[in-house]
Amino acid sequence: MKKQKGKITDIIFLAITAITAFSIIALSLGIFLVLFKESLPAVEKFGFVSFILSKEWDPVREIFGAAPALIGTLITSFFALLFAVPIAVGIAIFITEIAPSFLKGVIGTAIELLAAIPSIIYGMWGLFTLAPIMSENIEPLLQSTFGKLPLLGKLFEGTPLGVDLFTASIILSIMIIPFTASIARDSFNLTPSVLKESAYAIGATKWEVVKDVVLPYSKLGVLGGVGLSLGRALGETMAVAFVLGNLNQIPHSLFDAAATVTVKLANEFTEADKDIYLSSLYYLALLLFILSFTILAMAKLFLLKAERK
Repeated sequence: MKKQKGKITDIIFLAITAITAFSIIALSLGIFLVLFKESLPAVEKFGFVSFILSKEWDPVREIFGAAPALIGTLITSFFALLFAVPIAVGIAIFITEIAPSFLKGVIGTAIELLAAIPSIIYGMWGLFTLAPIMSENIEPLLQSTFGKLPLLGKLFEGTPLGVDLFTASIILSIMIIPFTASIARDSFNLTPSVLKESAYAIGATKWEVVKDVVLPYSKLGVLGGVGLSLGRALGETMAVAFVLGNLNQIPHSLFDAAATVTVKLANEFTEADKDIYLSSLYYLALLLFILSFTILAMAKLFLLKAERK
């Protein structure tokens, strides 16, 4: 009787877990199908390659192109990762290997609380506090130093207004630091103590233990955290909308105003008064969905490949 009851319980447990697991696949597929269906008129009118490469976005003439929004999304996400990952990994190393015990919990909690702040708060802070600081102090300093270098100087051309790609990237980097830092910290904590103690026993310094033991052992977890942070950066809307300028152009420097897919969707969805206009916005959303899925799938494949090695 007990055996039969146990089998029934296992079957019910298996069914529930299977349903919840496959519901994620069904939900993702459903989102894709809805986006594809709604964007079909735009797909038929503009095609795939021409829509991606086109720079124009003119609702009056019903001409739409995704190039500026897609490029703005990729640039802000790339620089956000460039700024955030070294800081996040440094925080994780300090918490796990250097900080005294009474500081570890305080710093860890403070970092995790950053993730709980609503994105609109980051946007308001960026617009009213960070943007003036950037335009008056930081961006002119960058122009007078790095702006004079032969190739790197191209990134710092233009008028420093503070509402631009650079400020948006910094806001994004602050928002994704908690995700990368928390996952990196947990990965570092999984490093077996015997490995670190063995390294210390043969005379390794703390830097050598971190560089040669902790980082190689936990690199997959850190890369996974970077992948999750990239997903957050690609999909962020409100914080970026405040400080990016929403100008439909391909940026030529970090001090240019630009647009991202999410910002364009948020700002123009209620203004779409024509079917082709609305369908083009759905087309943008579909491209962002495919882009995010592709990048995260590539990151996952890279992690699995590295794990097998």
